[in-house]
Amino acid sequence: MVRPGQLVTSTAGRDRGKQYLVVGVSPDGTALVADGQGRGIDRPKRKNPKHLVVHQQIAEEIAAKLAEAGTVSDEEIREAVMSLTQRHRGGL
Repeated sequence: MVRPGQLVTSTAGRDRGKQYLVVGVSPDGTALVADGQGRGIDRPKRKNPKHLVVHQQIAEEIAAKLAEAGTVSDEEIREAVMSLTQRHRGGL
């Protein structure tokens, strides 16, 4: 199960291997993901959770903002994806 603010990696499609941040979950269970560059918060990509590797890293600040319906900028998403990716690859 994915939750907002969580780091995921796409395993299928043209974006295979690309890392995203979950910015929402639709009622049908589809994950809404954005990376802040090609896919901004204003038009997130819909991904089937079966086509995602879900990582344990969560951007708590982003998750809190999304939960209280606050605004999140593309820059914040970009920084969170970079930071979480570095932590994931570094094993921290």
